[in-house]
Amino acid sequence: METEVATARRPHVLVVPYPAQGHINPALEFAKYLASKGVRITFITTKAVTKSAKSSLCGLLTIVDVSDGSEDVKDPESIEGYFKRFKAVFSKNLARFIDEQRDAAQVIVYDSTMPWVLDIAHERGLRGASFFTQSCAVSAVFYHLKQETLRFPYEDSVVSLPSLPALGTKDLPSFLEFTDPKQTIPTVMADQFSNLEKVDWIFLNTFDKLENQVVEWMASRYPIKTVGPTFSLLQMDKKLSNSKNHTINLLEPACTEWLDSRETGSVVYVSFGSIASLGKKQMEEVAWGLMTSNCYFLWVVRPLEVDKLPDDFTSLASEKGLIVGWCKQPEVLAHRAIACFLTHCGWNSTLEALSCGVPLIAMPQWVDQQMNSKFIEDVWGVGVRVKRGEDGIVGREEIAMCIKEVTEEDRGMELKRNACMWKDLVNEAVEKGGTSANNIEDFVSKLMCISG
Repeated sequence: METEVATARRPHVLVVPYPAQGHINPALEFAKYLASKGVRITFITTKAVTKSAKSSLCGLLTIVDVSDGSEDVKDPESIEGYFKRFKAVFSKNLARFIDEQRDAAQVIVYDSTMPWVLDIAHERGLRGASFFTQSCAVSAVFYHLKQETLRFPYEDSVVSLPSLPALGTKDLPSFLEFTDPKQTIPTVMADQFSNLEKVDWIFLNTFDKLENQVVEWMASRYPIKTVGPTFSLLQMDKKLSNSKNHTINLLEPACTEWLDSRETGSVVYVSFGSIASLGKKQMEEVAWGLMTSNCYFLWVVRPLEVDKLPDDFTSLASEKGLIVGWCKQPEVLAHRAIACFLTHCGWNSTLEALSCGVPLIAMPQWVDQQMNSKFIEDVWGVGVRVKRGEDGIVGREEIAMCIKEVTEEDRGMELKRNACMWKDLVNEAVEKGGTSANNIEDFVSKLMCISG
């Protein structure tokens, strides 16, 4: 057993994710991988998140919380009000937490949407590492928003940006779904680039070959390092491959036995993430589209969304489908029964599907998801995008047709081949000697020098 003195000599890193499911888990995977390399990690998040997590996940990784003030909020907040309150309260309490620690850290790894954490770090003599949880291509668009070479609302029907394919309005990050006259979210996204020239490290949850051209373009401006897909890192570490606790799930998991009873490649997995909320009409169209397809389906419907399903749909669909409140998505996607993934195209979901060699049916909702869907279909060749009607709804016939195209037709075979190719390239990036693994090894080596 390691002595306290030996433990104290290890480098100590604070990891501070933005407290939303899609940001927490990639940061946690990165943190756990660093811990597996001998780095002490304090994973700092909010009280709401730590209710769903163990206080200590392993000997070198501890989760703690600081308040962001949300527990004191009584009335609904505007988007602008939320971000102002979050920054003011969380930054004050984070600074206080660091100041009160007897066990000094050397580095803070923080979510790129919280650039003000870098000031807290540098004021206390700590180095800072910005961690991007969206794709490099989407990050490049936010860079252009910050530089004002691109403006939102978008003025041109087709946009041409360095290192990226031609992008139509429907391909660019969308913020129209948010009722916010101050355009707070576009500003937050653009501000990821507000102080990057002062940062010590910049990490992106992607891998070089997936976004080769835009990674090279971004690297010509900032010293970026790809470190993803982070959830695949531990899976490739044979010593830790039996670890089951790879994520913090803010919702409850279920469903392995049902999948085990299905034939190989017979199930459509459906999930629209932990935040996006489909309207009742759209939920009904998805429901009947799944029912009229020739596949079984596993559909993640959050508890607050269940009342949007058609009346008695759960019982009507019981022989063909399973509806769950949440599941361990990486394990589901890796299951032999999964044929394809009907998804909102969140970046984590996209990476998880690529890592498992699963073709996608892209039904994006907001922000980066439109752009991810563009790359899924036209750049990586691993999926199809649904077409919306004039009312903005994706009809049941369209959903059923896309499922048939991906699971039964010749194009589906091509999509599966491409997906398997990307799976191999993911493994290449994260295994020993791969680009992502090497970038992290270099970071750990620098940490050892700092702490020494």
